[in-house]
Amino acid sequence: MVRIAFVGAGSTVFAKNILGDILLQESLHDAEIRLYDIDGRRLADSQRLVETLNKTINGGRAAIRTFVGSDTLRDALRDADFVINAIQVGGYDPGTIRDFELPRAFNLRQTIGDTLGIGGIFRGLRTIPPMREIAAAMAEACPSAWLLNYTNPMAICTGAILRETGVKTVGLCHSVQRCATELLRALGMECEDPRWDIAGINHMAWLLTLRDGERDIYPEARRRAREIITAVRRGESVQTTDLVRIAMLDLFGYYVTESSEHNAEYTPWWIKTRYPELIERYRIPLDEYPRRCREQIAEWEALRESLLGSARIDHERTIEYAADIIHSITTGDPALVHGNILNNGHISNLPERCVVEVPCLVDGNGLRGTVVGDLPEQCAALNRTNVNVHLLTMEASRREDRAMVYQAAALDPLTAAELSLDDIVALCDALFEAHRDMLPAGFYR
Repeated sequence: MVRIAFVGAGSTVFAKNILGDILLQESLHDAEIRLYDIDGRRLADSQRLVETLNKTINGGRAAIRTFVGSDTLRDALRDADFVINAIQVGGYDPGTIRDFELPRAFNLRQTIGDTLGIGGIFRGLRTIPPMREIAAAMAEACPSAWLLNYTNPMAICTGAILRETGVKTVGLCHSVQRCATELLRALGMECEDPRWDIAGINHMAWLLTLRDGERDIYPEARRRAREIITAVRRGESVQTTDLVRIAMLDLFGYYVTESSEHNAEYTPWWIKTRYPELIERYRIPLDEYPRRCREQIAEWEALRESLLGSARIDHERTIEYAADIIHSITTGDPALVHGNILNNGHISNLPERCVVEVPCLVDGNGLRGTVVGDLPEQCAALNRTNVNVHLLTMEASRREDRAMVYQAAALDPLTAAELSLDDIVALCDALFEAHRDMLPAGFYR
């Protein structure tokens, strides 16, 4: 029997997607699933949903157990084979609200703020310490288990655990799986047999090849991208909203995995107070993540009773990797996924021991990254601007060093493009004060 612990299971809809995939996997029908959260109400919602899902799609064969409160973490992890992490420290209120409102007071605008930028840095600083606690509990309660991390900022959080602990860890995202399809849709291209290669860093991995069967269709994609961006510059209307990524494809020659709203804040060219017309021209949704949070909260409250009161909940397999990884390691059946792991020579023109997102082979021996070699130099150069922030934030958290946080923020592409050094330090200090209840005391020495 496979034992799977889900930490942060109060994320009910996400838990449904991941655990629904697992319950549909024949080799995992008899799994023991442990749901853990510090929020009892949200955990109770997830328990009701997952139990109904288990009955509907799995005949009730999986054993569902719940654990609530920080003092039950080790019990939830005891002898687990896999630990899925989906915590969000601070939540929408106060965490996300503070991450957006304080920078806005300094005229620094963001779109998502969960991966890079000032929002991603402080989200990482408040998330790494609880993840260290999870890793320490795993080292005691289930030292052989795999940690499948879904929590953002992906590279920062995953890297901290991989660099500081011996826990077997991989970071998982879904932007790679959707990348080629999104580009083809944005460009209006038909493709019968899409094939591709992707590597880079989380949320900024690169579509290195694009084929229809054996036919290279990247030249046509580049031609159409040039047409779209030329039309945008002329002020003409275009159908797609994916304009930041298409502009980057046009200039740098490669399409990036994560959405335009994300990449607008990973680079310095789009969200600029000196050029406000860029926001409208490239359809950049400022303050997008808080808006999504409010919508998701409202939608869940509207659906909660009807969904949880239902006697039947169906599920269709998603594109998430967790069920494939658990199945392959458990049975030995091989699989190929894209995972976030330490760069031990996998991408040769990115820094050693940063976190890279590369194809990984999975089987009964575990998960191992493949060697990609060099990225196109312009792609590696863009990645390095983000990796600088990742590495400094990880180290700042490890040392509890406020000066290194200032340095990380000063090297962030968007923050540096908009603020002076003095304003960057002042904004960081304001966020340190706002997050005092969620950050280690060492930052306040």
